[in-house]
Amino acid sequence: FWLGAIGMGLALGLISAGLLSSAGHLGRPERAWRAFSQWRSSWLSREGVASVATFVPAGLFAIGWVVLGRTEGWVAVAGVLAAVGAVATVCTTGMIYASLKPIAQWHSRFTLPGYLIFSAMSGSVLLNALLHGFAIGSTVLLAGCMLLTLLGWGWKLATWRYNDRLEMPTNANTATGLAGGTVRSLEWPHTEENYLLKEMGFRIARKHKARLRQITQVLAFASPVLLLVAVLALPWPYAAVLSTLAATVQFAGMLVERWLFFAEAKHTVTLYYGR
Repeated sequence: FWLGAIGMGLALGLISAGLLSSAGHLGRPERAWRAFSQWRSSWLSREGVASVATFVPAGLFAIGWVVLGRTEGWVAVAGVLAAVGAVATVCTTGMIYASLKPIAQWHSRFTLPGYLIFSAMSGSVLLNALLHGFAIGSTVLLAGCMLLTLLGWGWKLATWRYNDRLEMPTNANTATGLAGGTVRSLEWPHTEENYLLKEMGFRIARKHKARLRQITQVLAFASPVLLLVAVLALPWPYAAVLSTLAATVQFAGMLVERWLFFAEAKHTVTLYYGR
């Protein structure tokens, strides 16, 4: 009972937190409900539809597993549908960013696979911690956690390498057609920061960026792998403690990684502001 209750509580709780976080970044969060009607053309709307739709089979699976104590029949079908819905939701979330052509760092082949890899990585590490907490850890799952974490590490390094080599396809000179000299804006188009500058106009010093990248690698990838290796050699309850620590450290590292994901992105419109 408690394994199912805690597991489903964590899953549904994290999904809800993600939805609320997404809504909070909208220009008008109070109108978030209207976005559901734009699913034919908007990846943001599709994300909302997919995530809410996933609650239905996930809720049925939770009732069947936790309340009725069943995992076969319609409960198993609901579990499969919930898993499919979760993958679909992650895909739509990744496409929100991958489809934005004005942001070259996101409009690349690395964005969508990165979302899938990181979701599988962090989810498996969290599941491993939960199972070890009930003394039913799996060596196969543990190996999968380490492989996914190493894959995520490699993918993140490749993404950073790609982004660092990017060159803006246009600048103030090409926009105005003035080839000689350097064109600079005398003043901003407006006097105060707007929504776009707050969300996509970050300026981060190179040394700070390098430091945050190091923190991401240590917390999200290196430390969890080392902790999981130690789990292989230790009995319960030490394995449970280290598994929980690995999940906690990785969660903190992914928060830093997500902040960098947004901070390093540069929207083309920032050229108007001399950024």
